[in-house]
Amino acid sequence: MFPARLRPSDPDQLVARRHLAPAVPVIIICGVALLALATSEGLAWLPLLAVGPALAAAQCGPYGVMRIGLLAVAVGAFLGTQGVEPMRTQAILLATPAAVSLASCGASALRRRRERVLADVRSVAEAAQNALLKPVPSRVGQFQVAVRYSAAAAEARVGGDLYALLPTPYGVRLIVGDVRGKGLPAVSTAALVLGVFREAAYDEPDLLDVVARIERSLSRNLAPDDFVTAVVAGYPSDGRMELVNCGHAPPLLVGESGIIAVEPTCPAPPLGLASLGGDLPSLQVVPFAGGDQLLLYTDGVIEARDRGREYFPLLERVPRHVCDEPSRTLASLHDELLTHVGGRLHDDAALLLLRKPVLGAVRAAADMPSASSA
Repeated sequence: MFPARLRPSDPDQLVARRHLAPAVPVIIICGVALLALATSEGLAWLPLLAVGPALAAAQCGPYGVMRIGLLAVAVGAFLGTQGVEPMRTQAILLATPAAVSLASCGASALRRRRERVLADVRSVAEAAQNALLKPVPSRVGQFQVAVRYSAAAAEARVGGDLYALLPTPYGVRLIVGDVRGKGLPAVSTAALVLGVFREAAYDEPDLLDVVARIERSLSRNLAPDDFVTAVVAGYPSDGRMELVNCGHAPPLLVGESGIIAVEPTCPAPPLGLASLGGDLPSLQVVPFAGGDQLLLYTDGVIEARDRGREYFPLLERVPRHVCDEPSRTLASLHDELLTHVGGRLHDDAALLLLRKPVLGAVRAAADMPSASSA
């Protein structure tokens, strides 16, 4: 399951726009021709023919721009035959669309070259996304999982928020965190945290030792004023979930009794700031039975504001969307988040939902293929 992005426009609308775009310069040229024929000052409209090839440069390739330019010059020459102005005057007026057409061809070629470079950059970004924020399957061990992620930077695929979930010899373990800052420095720090977590989660039996290894690595590599807030969680045995909160927003536990924010019993500083003092991270154990869900998120979710500068009330909105399918829950919750902010987030935002299915439902799902084959 790949991180979700802002949804693109309807494909049918994109196709319609792509086919309509080249027709707009032709329509403009025809409109100028009609105005010139309908008025007594026909040649005065000829410079406006340059609008056609200029607009085509933003939508068509060099050959397409050249064809539009030739059409503009041909229409201008035809209009010149309808007037009584000297040939010198007509030539000067026709020079405008001709010169603009040549310049537009060059601009179109440059735009195409930059588009190819951007496509290459995007492909590299996709590879970086898969290496850093690896796709999370819809089921890990006995858990159903869903992830939603949006980077704030325009055209970005990754940002300063991080997450990972993997099965280990000590049960399923996961991390959701938020790096201070944005851009490439934040991505570099996120890569460091995830790399250490993926190694330590397999090696360390104790979840606190996993956090300690991340802290040691950050203390050697981070600038003094940089840090990472994070929640590290693990499910070592049936019926309980272990949590270590390092200055991060409290996870939401969804169970039969309702939805509660799991506040840390002993607040600890963010990762990377242990040398400044404060309490050490502590292990918190919460019950986690069949049907329970755990929602982890970053501050880009709860600090998202609408036009009235009101924060997104996550704790109030989650009950509207909770269902037995984590992917559906996060899809509808993410849509409401985007609606709240007006369509675009201004900070990286990550949501990870973990659900433990009811044991009877799991067995029924496992028996369905054999029953159907019989």
